[in-house]
Amino acid sequence: MSALTVTPIDALKPFLGARIDDISLDNLQEDDFVALREALYTYNVVCIKNQQSLSPRTQAELTRRFDPTAVGYGHGKTIDGKRSILHPDLKTIPHQPEVQVIGNGFVPSYEGLSEITLKHPHHRTFHATTIPAEKDLDYTRFYRWHIDAALYGPLQPPRVTSLLAVKVPQGRTQTFLYDDGSADEMQVPLGTTAFVSGYKMFELLSPAQKEFVLTSKIEYAPHPYVWISSAKSRSDGLGMVSEGKEVPISELPTVQPEDVQVHTMVWKNPVTGQLALQVHPSVVRRIHLKDGTVIDDLEQVRRIVHELQRPGIAPELVYAHDWEEGDLVLFNNHGVLHSVVGAFAEHEVRLFRQCNLAASEPPLAP
Repeated sequence: MSALTVTPIDALKPFLGARIDDISLDNLQEDDFVALREALYTYNVVCIKNQQSLSPRTQAELTRRFDPTAVGYGHGKTIDGKRSILHPDLKTIPHQPEVQVIGNGFVPSYEGLSEITLKHPHHRTFHATTIPAEKDLDYTRFYRWHIDAALYGPLQPPRVTSLLAVKVPQGRTQTFLYDDGSADEMQVPLGTTAFVSGYKMFELLSPAQKEFVLTSKIEYAPHPYVWISSAKSRSDGLGMVSEGKEVPISELPTVQPEDVQVHTMVWKNPVTGQLALQVHPSVVRRIHLKDGTVIDDLEQVRRIVHELQRPGIAPELVYAHDWEEGDLVLFNNHGVLHSVVGAFAEHEVRLFRQCNLAASEPPLAP
């Protein structure tokens, strides 16, 4: 029997977030891994404390353990990666290419990388509207709600992502604004990562909406992160504004029809059997209905998806992780959406390691 102690982080959100203390990941026994996997798929976000000494290799090996036949993964290796909106955010560790470095500020050297300048994504580069510059350090937004996934070609959405906090700025919080016509706002730690549950999103749907998402599929755009590179996001970070700014399909890298990904809108938890509404809202292009009809009006597709997902990002449903150095957070990428949050001053250095691997199989359908 495993001796792991798993503690829910927030009693008001028992479905999202748990903590594990006093565990060595260098020699993780099978019983402990089984307990860790069960905890992950029960709480969907698990923070393992005090992992300052965790090597990139051990991080990659642990991430792979959730999907032993997972294939290599990295947005930086995709065709025309430099036009992708993800390109500036990722630096690859030379000796462990499955692991990327992300964060903010100048880092003289780290794990074989020299004199790197990390840039924390800021909503002003991506949203159609922005918070005034004079309020930038006090207020923030969700940058982009998403699933970690290439969503094109043979790369299936990773099952699990691991995030290790190496260096974390301290000392202040920010007020998060939805700025979407609602009065919703919340106080968040500086540079938090925000998570919401796809299972809760599904649970909140009406019976008619549940029938719709259970019988429909989402078609994602080819080369999706290049396709939206000129477009702008809604202020709540949940999908794009339709202004006709997407890169025309004819101007994308060569499109192979068989590489366009179509996924069910609902994915099944492999441990609990729960159903999650799991859609990457920024790069949706079409909806395939059960009768064979295809909704291809982009503005309508985005409106439908936003209406389905918006209740699930209400403030009381958001878990905003308060990072401490040494936190290793694992999250169920087939059951949660997450977002970067925060605006840093130039001198505030944040250094994280991220690892995920393209899954060996498509997400589990309901």
